[in-house]
Amino acid sequence: MKERVVLHADCNSFFASVECKKRPELKEVPMAVAGDPESRHGIILAKNEKAKKFGVKTAETIWQARQKCPELVLVPPCYEDYTACSKQVNAIYQQYTDLCEPFGIDETFLDVTGSMHLFDKDGEGIAQELRERVKKEVGITISVGVSFNKVFAKLGSDYKKPDAVTVISRQNFREIVYPLAAGDMLNVGPKAEARLNAFGIYTIGQLAAARKDFLQSLFGKAGESMWRAANGLDDDPVHSIAEESIAKSVGQGVTFPRNLMGAHEISLGISMLAEKVAERLRNRELVCTGVQISIRDPQFKNISRQKALREPSCLYAEIYALAWELAQANWNMNQPVRAISVTALGIGRKGEIPVQSSLFADEKEHTRAEQLEQAVFTLRKKYGRQSIGRAGVMSADFSHGKGNNRNDKGSYIPFHGIEE
Repeated sequence: MKERVVLHADCNSFFASVECKKRPELKEVPMAVAGDPESRHGIILAKNEKAKKFGVKTAETIWQARQKCPELVLVPPCYEDYTACSKQVNAIYQQYTDLCEPFGIDETFLDVTGSMHLFDKDGEGIAQELRERVKKEVGITISVGVSFNKVFAKLGSDYKKPDAVTVISRQNFREIVYPLAAGDMLNVGPKAEARLNAFGIYTIGQLAAARKDFLQSLFGKAGESMWRAANGLDDDPVHSIAEESIAKSVGQGVTFPRNLMGAHEISLGISMLAEKVAERLRNRELVCTGVQISIRDPQFKNISRQKALREPSCLYAEIYALAWELAQANWNMNQPVRAISVTALGIGRKGEIPVQSSLFADEKEHTRAEQLEQAVFTLRKKYGRQSIGRAGVMSADFSHGKGNNRNDKGSYIPFHGIEE
């Protein structure tokens, strides 16, 4: 079987690069894109190379960044410009293969296995050409990883930045990948990394050498996936944009390891699911026109209710508010809950579903909420789901409670639509 050649292209400091392209003078000063530049508690979303040299970090607060770099120039985010630039970059990628899979707004996987012969180049040659073309035609830089699977290709794009190409092959992957921290690997978040560290597993090499059944005992199926990825066995395909179809619904459900009791716990459960649904919509630039909630008790009594949103949306706040409204109106909060699902209905592409703007009482407030959630989404994609979140949800512990077995594990239920 022919060896796969997978590329992962990552736009360097994307938000900051787009702003510097719009205002070239920003290239000459330390600058950052901040979620709320007027507030000292706003968050740094991206920074240029000059700001990096001062130690400015993404996700830290403005006041922390300014302690390191008092002359830091702050720019508010403009997501319309970032989306337009992302489409321009991806249009170049799609000239080399139809197997292009966007991974957020600034990253894309490409499988060039079947198209290399058309360009008389190997994977590294195509990566170098992409790097030069994006720089010349779009005005920003990219880093590209070249490997035989998606996990190692992404590690390659992270390995050398900015404006670089790194090849991770079957011959050199142990030398390059194994010394890296376990948390550098795709799908190993901060909580998983902390748990691995607790058992003396700090690097990808140590993760590869661990027993598969031990990792399965810690993380379930995810443990096996980690082991396979660390050993270079990831076989996840790169999906074609052309084959991506819009699902009729996007849902997320969970059977909790113990019963949820009372309005507070039930609302936290709904909030957790609404966040995941909103994240999956945003990742695919989709919106929904309605929300459905299903609730089941330990005796398998269940309800399912749905309602239309005022406007098409992918905002967590609006999906959660409607799901919680349906739950309050249709479920006795004194009755225990064992399983919940939240589903976004009436899915469509963002901008393609008609909007009656007159229904928004405060368009400015809606735009601000949209920008805030985009900022959170961007940070989570880069630093993991646990890097930033709502205090109630992040501190919630559904793992055990009165009269429940601490070893009882919750199981995620895949719902029709796009699976996580």
